[in-house]
Amino acid sequence: MKFVTYTRIVGTEPRFGFIRDNYVVDILYAAIFINDSQGNQEFLSIPTSLKRALENWDDSFESLKKLERSLPDSLIHTYSAHEKSIAVSLDSVQFLPPVPDPRTFRDYYAFEQHVKTARKNRGLEIDPLWYKVPVFYFSNPTALFGHLENIPYPEPCQELDYELEIAAIIAKGGKNISSDNAHTYIGGYTICNDWSARDFQREEMRLNLGPAKGKDFATSFGPYMVTPDELLNNDGQLNLKMTCHINGELYSDGQTSDMYHSFSNMIERASQNTKLFAGDYIGSGTVGTGCILELGPENTNGWLKKGDSVKMKIEGLGTLENTIQ
Repeated sequence: MKFVTYTRIVGTEPRFGFIRDNYVVDILYAAIFINDSQGNQEFLSIPTSLKRALENWDDSFESLKKLERSLPDSLIHTYSAHEKSIAVSLDSVQFLPPVPDPRTFRDYYAFEQHVKTARKNRGLEIDPLWYKVPVFYFSNPTALFGHLENIPYPEPCQELDYELEIAAIIAKGGKNISSDNAHTYIGGYTICNDWSARDFQREEMRLNLGPAKGKDFATSFGPYMVTPDELLNNDGQLNLKMTCHINGELYSDGQTSDMYHSFSNMIERASQNTKLFAGDYIGSGTVGTGCILELGPENTNGWLKKGDSVKMKIEGLGTLENTIQ
């Protein structure tokens, strides 16, 4: 299933829904509709946010799938609960990040091509330790943006970049999670754009700390969280095409299968001696060719500018688009 956090009117409280065809089905209104029309109260206990649903995800997901099956098969937008439509068109909502308020966002460095090229550009080889240890940094969980939201330009940056990534969203939460069963702690996946101010980042990395100010102004997630059963191949692996277009021009083209470190290994590392919480994001790091730093600004149209549109697509996960303001 595809789950979204959204608003119908800008500035109102976030709502929790799922995608059916070209509509967003509101989970609370759908539960009320089933109760009023069928006398069935069981769905009224479903949490009203994705983050809360993820806390007890095994039970929540089963209830959500049952709710979806209990709804009418067609014309879903014509039904209502308490004079509220239980489904509205996708183009009538404002998307927020699937989890707008995570406790943490850890971003990894898992694609070998990106690491190799980025370090080569600085005259460096890959440190052999990279192959042994999946490493991450903490980014800012309070500066998150959803699909079609404008991204404020981080003044006085002169080298603004994007980073094409896939992210896992943690379900249930736990501590010292083994890589063998880490997959059971993934509620779903979403697209991630790890916006980067490269000149800020370069300054702080010289002092052996960071990235921090080079990253903390914005990260985009969305448009929704897709559950693993819709994405994994027969071998239980992710093999999804990843692309990024800037102002309609193709810049980045990669595959999730190119990750050297798996999400299971990342989760094991992240949860060592500490607790992961439901709704936490685990970013993959940049796919090969997935940023201007790697491609070289001299080989593109330079760094990103105000007014640029950045559109990311990952097979099965939809499209995440933002414009720089």
